[in-house]
Amino acid sequence: MSTQGVEITVGNTTMSKVFTDTSTDNQWSGNVLTDSIAGQSLGILIPNAMLTFAQAGYNSGGMAYRIQNAQTLQVTARGFGVLNGQYCMSESNIGPVRVSPNDILTVYPIPAAAGAASNAIAWVETTKGTELMKAVEADDGAAVALTTAINNQSLGDAFFNSMLRSVKVQVQDGHSLTQVQVVDEMGGIVMTLQGGFRGASTSSQSNEYNLYSTGLGIAIGKGWSLKVVCKSDE
Repeated sequence: MSTQGVEITVGNTTMSKVFTDTSTDNQWSGNVLTDSIAGQSLGILIPNAMLTFAQAGYNSGGMAYRIQNAQTLQVTARGFGVLNGQYCMSESNIGPVRVSPNDILTVYPIPAAAGAASNAIAWVETTKGTELMKAVEADDGAAVALTTAINNQSLGDAFFNSMLRSVKVQVQDGHSLTQVQVVDEMGGIVMTLQGGFRGASTSSQSNEYNLYSTGLGIAIGKGWSLKVVCKSDE
C-alpha cells in the first residue's frame, strides 16, 4: 500500500494547531493525525475549542478529511484537501464545530493513477446521511460508477429510498471531471452534471472541487448508480 504525508491546520480567529500524519492511501483506517508539537490527537489537545476553519493538504493525488468522534463515530466536519502549496482560506471554512474530548482528525488520501486513467473521490449527501464515495483508475471517457469508500456499495445500494441532496467531487491533480451522471436501474441517465478543472489547471474555479453541486432533490431507486467521466490531461 502506498503512503503520503498529510497535514491539516485547524483553528479559529484567535488560534490554530497543525496536525500531521504519514497516511495510507485508499483507506480511513489508521489515518489519524496528531499535533506536530505534542503528538496528541485533536480532542486531547484542544477539548471544547471552537473551530471555524480547516486547511488540509496532501502530497499527490487527492484527499478527503473528517472530524469524527472516536467513540460514537459522529462526524461533525468533513471536506477535501488541496495539493500542498495551493491553500486558500476562502475555501477552508467549517462549522463552527466544538471539539469533543473524543474527536480525531482522519483522512482518506488517494494516489495519482498512471496513464490514461483517474482516481476520484466524492462527498455524497442524501437524506440518509453523507458518505465518501470513490472511483479507482477510471479510464478516460468512460462512465465509471462511484462506490462507497468503506463498503464498496453503489448509490442505490447505500442510499435506496432516500433523496440525493448534493454531490462534491475531487479528481486527482491535473486531471479533469467531464461530467457526473445519475443513472437509474435501467441504465437511463436521470441527470447530468458538468464538471471541470481544479487547482492550477486551466479555467479552474477551485483548488478543492471539480464539481460542487448542492440543492438537489432526486429520489434514489434500487439499482441506481452515480457515475463519473474523467479525463487525464487538459
